[in-house]
Amino acid sequence: MPFTEAFIALVPDADAKRDRTVLETDLYKLFVVLVPNEAGAAEVSRALVEDNGVQSIILCPGFTHGDVTRVADAVGATVAVSVSRGDGPGSQLVRQGLQEAGWF
Repeated sequence: MPFTEAFIALVPDADAKRDRTVLETDLYKLFVVLVPNEAGAAEVSRALVEDNGVQSIILCPGFTHGDVTRVADAVGATVAVSVSRGDGPGSQLVRQGLQEAGWF
């Protein structure tokens, strides 16, 4: 049975039912899901844990501490919830790229 994890990213024009994929090897299975908002992340996370046995959730840097708490509450204490964060210069480069792509 592989270690099963999910990466969830906030994307303004995402549709969580459509914008998803799964990558896997014998030892690792990764669900990637794009969600349009924080509430969708909690719902998707709960479903991934219940339906697919996801053991760990990684959230993109756009999630606040409160959002992380909502996801953690949704999946329960037996599932790890982490946030992918970069350093200051890296975060500025990402913001610049998002701005150029029209996110805000």
